[in-house]
Amino acid sequence: MRSVILYSRPGCCLCDDARVIVERVRRRRPFAFAERDIEADDALLRAYLERIPVVTIDGVEAFELFVDESELERRLDMVHTG
Repeated sequence: MRSVILYSRPGCCLCDDARVIVERVRRRRPFAFAERDIEADDALLRAYLERIPVVTIDGVEAFELFVDESELERRLDMVHTG
């Protein structure tokens, strides 16, 4: 099963928008989903502060700032090769 992580922080409108899109796609194409609050980890805060939301698929960054719903579906449908 594919794994998607949304890196976000409280009060981030773009993060809220990304979460809605990820959850909507998840209803059609099941995958494991987790959300990480970058404010809970100094390393994540340094890595993602100016870039959130960031979405990874199986550990690979797929989106930052905005999530394209059809592109997320396309990437989830791709055969995982590693």
